[in-house]
Amino acid sequence: MTDSPVPEPLAFRVDSRDVQGASVVEVAGEVDAHTAPTVHDAVEAAIAPGARVIVDLREVSFLDSTGLGVFVTALKHVREAEATLDLVITSARVLKVFELTGLDVVIPIHEELPPLLDS
Repeated sequence: MTDSPVPEPLAFRVDSRDVQGASVVEVAGEVDAHTAPTVHDAVEAAIAPGARVIVDLREVSFLDSTGLGVFVTALKHVREAEATLDLVITSARVLKVFELTGLDVVIPIHEELPPLLDS
């Protein structure tokens, strides 16, 4: 019997940067009970009065209910700050989570980041 190499999981990563006046939070990997607090902290740090917050989830491979809770909380805080929140999602699996809960109706979801920054 030969050992098969175990594939490396997608590395979890969160990066924040300012792009054309927007606070962009880029997330990669799985967003679950273990990693959601890191995403929460990064998104909350981007929220300020009148801010434009964009969370780029194009490299997210999985999002559970804990991860979804991050965006419910963020939406509440964004509204209180009179800011905006947009998500960028290309994974059908991740998008389905937002659709099943109806969050796709209250949080704008886009497929690309550059056109979003031009608007």
